[in-house]
Parts: sequence; C-alpha cells; structure tokens
Amino acid sequence: MELAVYAVLAVAVIVAVAAFAPRLGVAAPIVLVLVGVGLSFLPGVPDVEVDHELILDIVLPPILYAAAISLPFADFRRNVLPIGSLSVVLVLITAFGAGFVLFALLPKLALAPAIALGAVISPPDAVAATAIGRRLGLPPRLLTVLEGEGLVNDATALVLLRSATAAAAGNLLTPWALGRDFVVAAVVAVAIGLAAGFVTMAVRTRLSDPVLDTAVSLAVPFVAFVPTQFFGASGVLAVVVAGLYTSHAAPAALTPQARISDRINWRTIQFLLENGVFLLIGLELRTVVEHVDPTVFGFWPTILVALAATLALVLIRLVWMVPLVLALRARAALAERTLLRQWLAFDHYRRSRRGPIATRLWRRAERAYPRRRADLEELRRDGVTPKGGLVLGWSGMRGVVTLAAAQSLPKATNYYPQLVLIAFIVAVLTLVVQGGTLPAVIRLLGVRGTDAADDQRELAALLDELGYAGLAALDEAAADLDGIDDIDPAVLDRVRQSSFLRAEAAWERSRGPGVPLHETPNRLYRRLRLAVVQAERERLLDARRQGEYSSHTLLQAQALLDLEESRLSPAR
Repeated sequence: MELAVYAVLAVAVIVAVAAFAPRLGVAAPIVLVLVGVGLSFLPGVPDVEVDHELILDIVLPPILYAAAISLPFADFRRNVLPIGSLSVVLVLITAFGAGFVLFALLPKLALAPAIALGAVISPPDAVAATAIGRRLGLPPRLLTVLEGEGLVNDATALVLLRSATAAAAGNLLTPWALGRDFVVAAVVAVAIGLAAGFVTMAVRTRLSDPVLDTAVSLAVPFVAFVPTQFFGASGVLAVVVAGLYTSHAAPAALTPQARISDRINWRTIQFLLENGVFLLIGLELRTVVEHVDPTVFGFWPTILVALAATLALVLIRLVWMVPLVLALRARAALAERTLLRQWLAFDHYRRSRRGPIATRLWRRAERAYPRRRADLEELRRDGVTPKGGLVLGWSGMRGVVTLAAAQSLPKATNYYPQLVLIAFIVAVLTLVVQGGTLPAVIRLLGVRGTDAADDQRELAALLDELGYAGLAALDEAAADLDGIDDIDPAVLDRVRQSSFLRAEAAWERSRGPGVPLHETPNRLYRRLRLAVVQAERERLLDARRQGEYSSHTLLQAQALLDLEESRLSPAR
C-alpha cells in the first residue's frame, strides 16, 4: 500500500513538473533532479535506494525501445558515421581518459575499477538535450545524432564496464580481449534484435484485435533483451536494433490503428520511465551521500574528484568534436565524387556487358541511385557546422545508465561508496550545469533548425503529390464497385475534395506563422476514399524508399494518412 502511495505521488510530481517546466524555460529532467534532491531532505521522506538490476533489466529496455521506434531508420542510416563516432569511439576514449584521472586522484584505486567507473560516467543521456533542442528548434540532423548516440552508447559503456569489472577480478584487460568482447556482443545482439523485430512484426500483422497487438508490442523490448543477455551479449543493443527494425517495417506492415496506438502508448511509457529515473537520481542522492565513510575518503575530497572527472568528460567531448566536424565535411565532398564514379562505372558496365546478370545489376543501381542522391542532398542541406559541433559537444548530460551502472560495481571495490557518489555527482552536475546552460549556448551561437514555413511548404508539396497519386486510382476504384452502374457525381466530388482540402490546408499553414445494390452514399464515399488513401500510402512508401523528402515531413504525412484511414475503416 505504501509503495502504491509513493508511485501515485511520483506520477503527480512528474506530471506537474512536465506541465510547468516549459514556463520556466528549463527542461523537465533538470527540474526533476532538483525537485528530487529537495524532496529527499524533507522530514519523513525515507531513504531511497533502487536495485540497479531493476533499472538495467526492467526500466532501460522499454526506454530505449520507445526512443528507437520514434527515430526514422533513414535518419539513423544517414548519420551512422557521427553516431558511431560518438557512441563507440568517444565512449571508449572517455572511459579510459576519465579512468586515468580517477586512478591518479584516488591513491588506493586500481586501474581496472577506475576504468570501470569511467565506463559508468562516459555515456551521455540524450533526453534532456533533445528536449531542449526540440523546444529551441535545433536542426533535425543534430537531434538525430543526439538521439542515435543515446541509443547506442549505453551498449558500448556496459560492455566496457563488464570487461573492466572482470579485469578487476583478476582477468587481463587487453585491447584484443576488449575488441573481441565488443564484436561478439554486437554481432549476437544485432542478430537477436533483428530476429525479435521480424518475429514480433510477423505476429502483429496477423492480429486483428488491438488489445492483443498492444500486448505483443509491449513485450518486444524484453523479447529482444532477455535472450541476448542470456547469451552474454549486449541486451540494450538488441533492443535498439529491434526498435529500429519496427520503425522501418511499421509503415508498410501495421494497420493505421496499430501505428496510432504505438505512438500514444510508447510516448506515455517513455515519458513516465525517463522522467521517473531523473526524479530517482535526485531522491537517491542523499542516501548515497550518507553511505560515504569520511575515515576512508572524505566527502569534500570526493566532491573535488567528481569535479575533476566532470571537467575531463567535458573537455574530451569538446576536443573530439573538432575532428568529427572536419570528417563530416570531408565525407560530404567525398560522397558526391564517389556517387558520380559509381554511376559512371555502372553505366560503362551496362554498355560493355549483356545478359541477365548485367541487366539485374543495372536495375539495382537505378533503384539505389535516387536514394543515395537524396541522402547526399540531405547531408549537404543539413550539414554539421562548427557551431553545431559545439552544441553537440556541450550536450553531454549523463542520466539513467550512470545512475544504475554505478551501483552495479562490486561492493568489495575500494572506495565503493565514494565511486557511487562520484557517478551521481557527475550526473547531477552535467544535467544542471550543461543542461541548464545549453539553451543559452544555442541562442548565443545562433544555431537554428529548418524554417517552419519551409517545413509546411515541403509537407504541402508532399500532400499534393500523394493526392494526385490517390485521385489517379479513383476512377479505377469506382469501376470496381460491382453492381453499381452509376455513382452520384456528388460522391466522387466529395472524395476528390477531401484530398484537395487536406493539401490546401497545408499550403495555407505554410503561408502563415463486392457491394450490395442498396449501398448508401456514405458507404460508397468511404470505400472510394479508402481506395484513394491506400493509393496515397503506396506513393508515400515510394517516397520514403527513395528518400525524396525529409523524415519529419514523411512522418507528418504518415500521421495524417493514419488518422484518415483509421476514421474511414470500419470498426473491428
């Protein structure tokens, strides 16, 4: 009963903070951490200490899955280089760099546990950064990189943490052993994640009951996580892969009702779990402080060590942005030359060779070329500038993994309470200091995203294209209505008008800030309109495959089609 009361109070606090934080101009996770710290010192508030396995095994998988299904796979694919750089290479460099700092400042701490703590504090949590970035209108590519980094870096950090903990227990930590562990963990995780996504998607496409479909959807992250952990691989990476597969397959495989349900359910789950973890960080801080034994290593010296570790994390990330931005700019120039050479090579191959193999290869190249050209245009239009790199560098706030992984260190480790406190202080400092000043940094640098009117114009252009594709299918759909020789022209006009009105509304926003004989006109309208919407959806899927429009525009159009098709479809 007491636990239920605390849960209700926690939800009330989370909702209240989320409602009022925008008025303060501060991201909700930052306010929740501060509120949690304040609540922890109130009389009568019990000590809060959450088992790290609850966070890592129960809370983290659905958080990552919810984030993965909301990230368009095309955006992830286009930005795999910066995402991989930040979530793998930078995490490893940061873990070792911060580990050496801790090893130098704590006299009785061995190198392996120091690197283990470095792995704990190395992965940033993108929740606060993306919340601020969306509110201030950061470029979509920066938001994609932050989200993608937050999805993958946890896997790198936890694999390194496991290897460093094993080394602290007597096993030798070598680059070869670390690389082997990481490759095995990644390969097994990707295989199981893809299998989990494929199997669950196949099951969901055969379910007509929305309750059953939702039940399967809620189980997907654990279907991917549990067997991967059993085989000793990275469960969190498997969850991310399953989420990305679902995100990619859902527009063509699931019903509109299922997609709408997924969006609402997973946004709610993500909201409660993510914000609940930030509240827990604040509530647990007092308990962590009380566990520090001043006779082993004092409280204030521990604070100084945490400050030094935080400074090392910030400097390493900022320095890493310089070669990353240079590499991304060089990549855009190289990609254009490479694409042109490949096209000329394929054209030469087509002219010099004959036969089914050459024809098949040429057709494949023809299909791939528009998508790669669209990828190149997207990279050119939304490149990462030095100012954008500085924003990425200042967006290194720590969160859920730091909270849980710190408490997973072996209790026998020297300075264990101090190490946990250091991890918590790093998380709070980065959230409050970097998160609190990130809006000012974005405004000072003048980093701006896409223009709202441009977004609306792109959406209106896409809706026009979808509308023409749908109306082209209208005559054929009307001719297929068996037993009906003459359709009231008003019905056809009503069907046509729906397409035109939808696109017209978008253009207006861009300028401002086997049928029985007794079939009723309304049913005829619904059937014809559904045929039009389905043709529009096919055109949307083609545009998505070719990368002709930006991902957020495609998502807006898909949401509009989902709502209309859900309204027109008969209830099951």
